[in-house]
Parts: sequence; C-alpha cells; structure tokens
Amino acid sequence: MTDPDTSARKRTIVLVGLMGAGKSCIGRRLAQQLDLPFVDADREIEAAAGRTVAEIFETHGERAFRDGERRVILRLLDGPPHVLATGGGAYMDPDTRAAIRNKAIAIWLRADLDLMVKRVSRRNDRPLLKGVDPREKLATLIDQRYPIYAEADLVVDSIDAPPEETVAAVRRALEAHLRGAVQAAERIAS
Repeated sequence: MTDPDTSARKRTIVLVGLMGAGKSCIGRRLAQQLDLPFVDADREIEAAAGRTVAEIFETHGERAFRDGERRVILRLLDGPPHVLATGGGAYMDPDTRAAIRNKAIAIWLRADLDLMVKRVSRRNDRPLLKGVDPREKLATLIDQRYPIYAEADLVVDSIDAPPEETVAAVRRALEAHLRGAVQAAERIAS
C-alpha cells in the first residue's frame, strides 16, 4: 500500500477559504511537514504585478485582480507539487475551481465568523474590508461563498487553538482521503 505522505507529495494541495481562516499560516506548516514548497497566491500575484493586492484593487478594481489571480494560479498548478494558499475569492472563479479540481487536492479551511473577525482585525490590508464593518462583510461572504467552498475535496475546521492542531486535522483528513483513493485504485486494478 502507498504511503499517504508520499502520495500527498505527488499533487499540489490547495487551501481555500475566507480571509482569516488561516490558509497561509496552516499552509506554511503543512508544507514544512510534507517537505513541499509553500506558495501564497497573493504574494505571487504581487510579484507578477509589481504592486500589492490592495494597490491592484484600488487602481484596477476587483475584476482585473481576479483575472490576474486566475492566470497566476493556473501557472502555479502547472508547476511541481506544492502547498498553495489561495485568496478568499479565487475558488469562486469557475475556471480556477475546475483547474484546481483537475490538478490538485482542494482543502477548505472552514472557520466560524467570530474567529475570522478576530483574525482579520490584526491586519488592515484587506481590500474587501476597506471602509466596511468586517463582521457584516464576512457574514455576507459566508452566505455567498460557503456553498462553493463546500465543493472542495476535503473540509477541515480551522479552530481557535494553536495552529498545529488545525495542521494535524488537515493531515488526518488528507491521509484518509489519499488512503481512500489508493484503495479505490487497487480495487479497480484487481
């Protein structure tokens, strides 16, 4: 039987979810444990554009940002396996979602509203929260995005605890998913 850790290193693992769910924090730790590179899609977009996400939103608008985001994520998915933390809106794009489904394992880091409000209050560089009540905006985004995020291969709750606890939950879910895929392939082969 194939080792789940080895199988996990064969495909890119994409973390999706709302801002404040912990995608970058959990992604870095997960990548380290799996001995894979970690990539933050927003940092890659900033590098490609030569400006911050906030500047792209302000200068060109959300639509232009989403177009660039899609191109960057598609390029990253064509590269070697890694752990990829996406921006909160990336998985909402049907083309991006289809590419992730075909080339990676998508893990939705689901967090409750109170936790995300607590986490996003630590930073003031989130374009979708500029000039709005964060709790109200996140509640609206939950209603809009959670049904789409639910299409991910795996769902893991991001909890208000040391990050290692959520990383361990991601590892358990990933290992169970990969074990199931290996067993299904073995059944088909026999």
